[in-house]
Amino acid sequence: MTAVGEIRGTTIDRRSVISLLRRLRSDEGQANPLPLWAKLRALGDVVPAPWGGYLVTGFEACSQVLRGRNWLVPDFAWQERHPDNQRWRAVATREMTRTLPRLNGTAHTCQRRALGNPFDRRTLEALGPLIAAQTSPLLDDLEARLRTHGEADFVRTVSEWLPVRTAGQWLDIPAEHHAYMLDFTHRQVYAQELLPTRSELAISAEATLEMRSFFTALVRRRRAHPGEDALTGWIHYFDALYPDDRATADRELYALTMFVAMASLETTATLLTSAVWLITQGPATLDRLRRHPEHIDDAVEEVMRYDPPVHLNTRVAADDTVLAGVPIARDTMVHVLYGAANHDPRRNEDPHVFDVLRNGSHLTFGGGAHYCLGAALARLEVKVLLTLLLERFPTLRPTAPPTYAAGRMVFRRITSLKVTT
Repeated sequence: MTAVGEIRGTTIDRRSVISLLRRLRSDEGQANPLPLWAKLRALGDVVPAPWGGYLVTGFEACSQVLRGRNWLVPDFAWQERHPDNQRWRAVATREMTRTLPRLNGTAHTCQRRALGNPFDRRTLEALGPLIAAQTSPLLDDLEARLRTHGEADFVRTVSEWLPVRTAGQWLDIPAEHHAYMLDFTHRQVYAQELLPTRSELAISAEATLEMRSFFTALVRRRRAHPGEDALTGWIHYFDALYPDDRATADRELYALTMFVAMASLETTATLLTSAVWLITQGPATLDRLRRHPEHIDDAVEEVMRYDPPVHLNTRVAADDTVLAGVPIARDTMVHVLYGAANHDPRRNEDPHVFDVLRNGSHLTFGGGAHYCLGAALARLEVKVLLTLLLERFPTLRPTAPPTYAAGRMVFRRITSLKVTT
């Protein structure tokens, strides 16, 4: 596949695609990617990527890739067919390839069955008060900082801590380990970027070794001292599945526990912060949600549509196929652009407008076999936070726009949001 081609009669200039991608990685693009998504969509639903493969920008095309059975994740089998790519041989990349989002077929089915439906209605009803109990002390801290300093960083005070405390409670990970988990998560995530540099892969490799040591020890301790937590249940499941192969059971347990614990830390934290940033942009939105809290669920969906915390995900073609009129050869990578798809005006009218009553569509949690495992939990965390925040801080407002981690193409991370009342 060439990096330059024609899509629906439009000639794609490789330099224009490179320029748009560079701008997406810039501070300007991180702060406001909407016009850049629009320019990429204008090039077509399927745009040749400069490094080979394709960028998928349209809602329907992205949905087809995410839900179609003939689209796979780039697992070990695919990576082995690309032996010269240094990125696929990196320690951190190979570690993440053992986790649920990078598994196909029976390997994916096995881990997914171990989880069952961890966030069914009954579980969510029980989790609501527990998440509220985790949120209230964080808001107490926010209130104290605002009272003392007149300003506080919402990320470092609230949104970064709620996801790790929630995951920690679910897996019974002591609070004294939470800061360390956040630290190696922020460093390890470089390996999951689209085009990580050598230095970023080196940072991820070091974090991966720390992560491996931490979660291997966690599984070992829980074996010795089982409890009522989710990890204890997974130990029973995999021990029954591999009764004569403890090494395989432990390997599966490590991969699953590590993924579940880390998967939501950056994404949910960014989603929580985005929600606060977006609903405080106008007094009308805040007033509507305070007077009509039944619309908070609608606001959560609109936040996810408007500013998804994951901007890009990758699939590979299982067979020769055609996507939005473009021939795609077997094993070719395609990169689904969630933000571009969510802002496709053919799906959501006036997509640049943040409207909590929109009742629109989004692909933020993916689709098909790899639909986000923690979607319901993420929704619940945002809902609980917004509900309590509107009650306790009716005049909360940002003092400056959020700041973002530099150079991200996959995981969008808000590093700071200063607020006042």
